[in-house]
Amino acid sequence: MSSPDRSETSPVLLVPYMWIGDFVRCHTVVRVLKDRWPNRPIDVLTTKLCAPLLDYMPGVRSGILSDLPRGKIAMDRQRALADTLRAKGYGASLVMPRTWKAALAPMLAGIPQRTGFLGEFRFGLLNDWRRGERSLPRMVDCLSALALPPNTDLPMDWPEPQLVVSKADIGAWRSVQSLGVNKAVALAPGAVGPSKRWSYYAQAAKELTDRGYDVWVIGGPGEKDAATEIVHAAGPHARDLTGDDLRNGIMALAAADLVISNDSGLLHVAAAIGSPTIGIFGPTSPFHYAPLNPVDAIIETKTEVACRPCHKPTCRMQHHRCMRDIPVSDVLDAAGKTLQTEKA
Repeated sequence: MSSPDRSETSPVLLVPYMWIGDFVRCHTVVRVLKDRWPNRPIDVLTTKLCAPLLDYMPGVRSGILSDLPRGKIAMDRQRALADTLRAKGYGASLVMPRTWKAALAPMLAGIPQRTGFLGEFRFGLLNDWRRGERSLPRMVDCLSALALPPNTDLPMDWPEPQLVVSKADIGAWRSVQSLGVNKAVALAPGAVGPSKRWSYYAQAAKELTDRGYDVWVIGGPGEKDAATEIVHAAGPHARDLTGDDLRNGIMALAAADLVISNDSGLLHVAAAIGSPTIGIFGPTSPFHYAPLNPVDAIIETKTEVACRPCHKPTCRMQHHRCMRDIPVSDVLDAAGKTLQTEKA
């Protein structure tokens, strides 16, 4: 990935997708940029939700907080953000979303190089247009291609995202949460839309606590009802650790002896941390949406479901067989093998 501009030192701004999983994928872009431009500081635009991830991403100088409203241009806030960006002296920006709104503040800030894929008539907002996004097979390919010169042959083996959490931080967190030292399995039952949510977390949690493991339920406020059901089924060795602070979820995923998660942002967080991880995939394709980092197992239904793949937030066929036909035994068998491997 060497290029004639390796001596460039002006900072670079990344404008990522603000979903947790895609935000984690953004660290692959950071690593590609650091290889291409070792001396350029890299900042990342972020929301309050995703900001804690940046504290664990090597190679990121800082996050620029910008909680712009969804579905609105909000020109006054765009101009305020542009003033902040202008003061940083960025020499380049990579705008990953294909929306007009995502490219506005970098243009208003006068960032000299503004790279992104064509979309929503962004001529003038971007000045380094890229084509061919729809021909790229995976999200990581689309994101990382923007970090390389145009018309570069793209590798399939991109550098994996990394989230580095220290053992000291994990130990302090467990102490504050009064979680003790027993082996724990973290369950992440949430996802964007019910179609990607496995149906049997409560039953799995009960079986895990019966086997002597602690169970932690991880997620945001939207998973509170699921956490209540799971903890009620699993008993006193289960804890509801859901809440609105992603940092708490990061620590739980780092501390757990095993993570079991739907296709969701927390699956990507766990994999990037390097925790033993099992991903449950129903409507979506693991090839396209699984973490770039290796995971211990991918669980899918063995039943032929004609409507897969599907990206609807709710099951359009109303049977949800892609998730309902994944039995508890499949997930627990994979969990048992992973936990035995970790013990050995």
